[in-house]
Amino acid sequence: MALLEGLLQVFGTYPLLAAVLLLFVYLHCFGISSSDPEGKEPPGPKGLPVLGNLLQLDLKRPYNTLCELSKKYGSVFTIYFGPKKVVVLAGYKTVKQALVNHADEFGERDITPLFHDLNQGHGILFANGENWREMRRFALSNLRDFGMGKKGSEDKIIEETRCLMDVFESFKGEPFDTTQPVNYAVSNVISAIVYGSRFDYDDPKFKAMVKRANESIQLTGSPSVQLYNMFPRLKPWVKSLQRILRNNEVQKEEMKRIISALQETLNPQDLRGFVDSFLVRKQNAEECEQKDSLFHERNLTCCVTNLFAAGTDTSGTTVRWGLLLMAKYPHIQDRVHEEIDRVLGGRQPSAVDRKSLPYTDAVIHETQRVANIVPLSLPHTTSCDAYFQGYFIKKGTTVIPLLTSVLRDESEWAKPYVFHPEHFLDDQGRFVKREAFLPFSAGRRACLGESLARMELFLFFSSLLQRFRFTAPPGVLEDELDLTPTVGLTLTPSPHKLCAVRRS
Repeated sequence: MALLEGLLQVFGTYPLLAAVLLLFVYLHCFGISSSDPEGKEPPGPKGLPVLGNLLQLDLKRPYNTLCELSKKYGSVFTIYFGPKKVVVLAGYKTVKQALVNHADEFGERDITPLFHDLNQGHGILFANGENWREMRRFALSNLRDFGMGKKGSEDKIIEETRCLMDVFESFKGEPFDTTQPVNYAVSNVISAIVYGSRFDYDDPKFKAMVKRANESIQLTGSPSVQLYNMFPRLKPWVKSLQRILRNNEVQKEEMKRIISALQETLNPQDLRGFVDSFLVRKQNAEECEQKDSLFHERNLTCCVTNLFAAGTDTSGTTVRWGLLLMAKYPHIQDRVHEEIDRVLGGRQPSAVDRKSLPYTDAVIHETQRVANIVPLSLPHTTSCDAYFQGYFIKKGTTVIPLLTSVLRDESEWAKPYVFHPEHFLDDQGRFVKREAFLPFSAGRRACLGESLARMELFLFFSSLLQRFRFTAPPGVLEDELDLTPTVGLTLTPSPHKLCAVRRS
């Protein structure tokens, strides 16, 4: 049904015509090889010419299909997304072994047609080779300089928690959608680090920027865009793709406007944020006539876009999942309130309080595990011919580290399909780190903003729970709150409203 829906999105009311066209256009170009002379390939379901295993995939929630297939074919298996061969890695031990112990072989990024359209090999998230190494190194160094994960960013986050709580307070306990205010708050943390300043929540340009970013991330996971990534010649007919590309162009123009204003007031002796640092490096390269310098406008706009996309949607979505889960499970919310009241009283939570709030910390970690924000991770590709767990994987093969299978690995988690904060607590109620907790992925391509995200989640969640009790709207029972995620590149909660009731 998801394949049919995707075809309908592309071809309107002519799905049969779409299938026939796909068959004739690609049949002479692609074939599915069942063997390789170099060695034994990972097993997998037999696919059809051109379509591969599309008829077996739920394009709305492909991670569920892949988890089911791993039960039959093992932790390393092959599947065809249309004509494209993909090797899937399932389970904690296999994913960690590939990304950490075999980082060189599995450390490259697979750049799908969509992300090539958007980035052209520039930036951080969807780049490889020297461009990726240089941009990631520069970003990590400068983000640390501007306080990422340290006291500097803590102050910025606390400022945003206060603004966010004022917004929640304004609803006076009535039901409201948490999406926009939470996303504004999280986006402003990134803005303060990248630009050196925040935006007012009522700023129409800021609101439009956040809306475009959220819309594009959701559309990226749609069935029609997934079909485009498998069959790039569909590009003219994929409306969701055209919407993403338009959003991207508008975002870039808006960023150029902000960057231009920063350029005009740039003081190399008083850097305000990441953009200032990049502009100084760009200026130095131009003065030294370094024609091959990677510090140019395209990399700057792509890096900023990557930082906002990675730093806003995932953290904002996780905070929203946390609030929804508290309303869904009021007995767990009671325990969080009791611990915060007992340890902090009315004092503003700070990053150092995490160790003194083990149950609250466990709830946050369990929220990340259950929310499963990026179920497929971002795809990798093999940088060379690889021999892994007895199988041969050819250079250039797309690899999906199935993070869902890690966060719900039945051999690692006592209750993998249940919201159970005790996964992160020992018998004495002390917080316990879990090796299979990999929501930020692992290895060379692990999220570069992990330290910032962890601080954001703790400070936003603990501050909001200190002041408010979150409940379902009047007339809605806790059991009726839907935990089914929406379709998208990241898994966000289904549309819902909550009440934020001020605690006395």
